[in-house]
Amino acid sequence: MTWETVIGLEIHVQLNTKSKIFSGVSTAFGAEPNAHASVVECALPGVLPVMNREVVEKAIKLGLALNASINQKNVFDRKNYFYPDLPKGYQISQLDLPIVEHGQLEIVVGDAVKTINVTRAHMEEDAGKSVHEGLNGATGIDLNRAGTPLLEVVSEPEMRSAAEAVAYAKALHGLVTWLDICDGNMAEGSFRVDANVSVRPKGQAEFGTRREIKNLNSFRFLEQAINYEVDAQIEILEDGGKVQQATMLFDPEKGETRVMRLKEDAHDYRYFPDPDLLPVIISDEQLSKARETMPELPKEMAARFMSEYDGLSEYDARLLTSSRVQAAFFEEAAQLSKQGKLVANWINGDLAATLNKENKELSDSPISAARLAELVSKIADNTLSSKLAKKAFEIMWQSPDLSVAQIIEQHGLQQMTDTGAIEAMVDEVIANNAKAVEQFKSGNEKALNAIVGQVMKASKGKANPAQVQELIKAKLA
Repeated sequence: MTWETVIGLEIHVQLNTKSKIFSGVSTAFGAEPNAHASVVECALPGVLPVMNREVVEKAIKLGLALNASINQKNVFDRKNYFYPDLPKGYQISQLDLPIVEHGQLEIVVGDAVKTINVTRAHMEEDAGKSVHEGLNGATGIDLNRAGTPLLEVVSEPEMRSAAEAVAYAKALHGLVTWLDICDGNMAEGSFRVDANVSVRPKGQAEFGTRREIKNLNSFRFLEQAINYEVDAQIEILEDGGKVQQATMLFDPEKGETRVMRLKEDAHDYRYFPDPDLLPVIISDEQLSKARETMPELPKEMAARFMSEYDGLSEYDARLLTSSRVQAAFFEEAAQLSKQGKLVANWINGDLAATLNKENKELSDSPISAARLAELVSKIADNTLSSKLAKKAFEIMWQSPDLSVAQIIEQHGLQQMTDTGAIEAMVDEVIANNAKAVEQFKSGNEKALNAIVGQVMKASKGKANPAQVQELIKAKLA
């Protein structure tokens, strides 16, 4: 039997406000346990929540970026369950009237573009954290994270592979950091993914029984967890068993999921409107102001890049606008060098590969936008050939204090401009490669590359390849 995977994601986006959603306590990460836990987070008798206006403003931004409906009246609810790091015995969240509904997010997997529908995004408070390490078998409770503002973004179950799920998570991660509503630090829990995974026979309309994999904090773990869970569910079904609805955890060391608890449904949480919080009413004026202050979005910027810089493909533009940092880096380098396509090739090629190899972010690159612009300018004016530019790039990476001009001078990388010297090399190579010459004259175009390669070797990469090729063609015509 052929099986189809069905995936929906619930992503918890921690908003980068300075204070918590219902109190004025700091949200700063890394403090001593319970240093940022006020009477509100500790749920002492008689305390009342007070709504943080900035949380609403950031939620509206995301809604507008997703081209979603913004509910101008939305209500907070109590989601009731017991857990040691939830002192109130309930979480303040939103059920029937969330702030954002019916959005869309475009993803790219390979060459395919797909739109995933976003069911909703609702505001809620985070819970605390259970701590087990170094407590000799006991469990400690740290409420520093309790009350931190979250947007839970829920997709429709429209992803059909782990690759699509990762592409969606990356697209949302890029968007929330672009909007500057979340720092996106997955290691610190600022962006956490729950994956709802099920399988069904290909062609069946009815969904299979889903399992929810909780708290995935890296894109790699998300992909591994989904692939493992899909294989596990298929094995259960093909052995004649039934998949049991459950909440799962992923063990990165073993690369497998395991049951955490049997899954509750919404009615098990006994939701009801929170009597301590009035409905949030968003005025037309607030919405208009939010629209006016929205930044240029990635899709809009990609379209602008394609119109402003000749030769820039849609693929180039999508990569360049995958983050706000990268888009700004490209724009600075392109404006300084006036060579948009060449800058894009270097950012998406050698620079991206080197950053990946060294496990660095673009913001940590020793090659700034200005230095890359200088390198590209030297290629454009024929001071550097492509091969010499790669050598210069390697030296630039290791020597951040040197300008490109200094590197060219110190390492003798300047491309040859003496036509006579190049012509002499061409004559010598032609004389010593009779077989390749004969093949080229017989119509074998590949033989030309061999002759060019020999000249480039003789010039130690300093000859202009295009000039060499033209000279050879002229002499063998």
